[in-house]
Amino acid sequence: MLVLRPSFAALVAAEQELGPLFALVERAAAGGMALGEMVALFWHCLTARPAGLTRAAFGEAVAAGGLARATPVLRVLLMQILQGR
Repeated sequence: MLVLRPSFAALVAAEQELGPLFALVERAAAGGMALGEMVALFWHCLTARPAGLTRAAFGEAVAAGGLARATPVLRVLLMQILQGR
């Protein structure tokens, strides 16, 4: 089981790649967040990556799992960003 936890370092890395995280939250709220952005945020927030897991394979797994499974996780991460955690 993969665990996502937005540490300070993870959020800094995500922000370096995706731009301001509050803008990312706004895009998500407006329905304009791209799947690649979601995968990038998830990737940076993984607490431990299994050996051999590539970002491409991770992105494919997220896409294969579907948005219905990814949305609750995304919602929690976005709320943590808004709450400054």
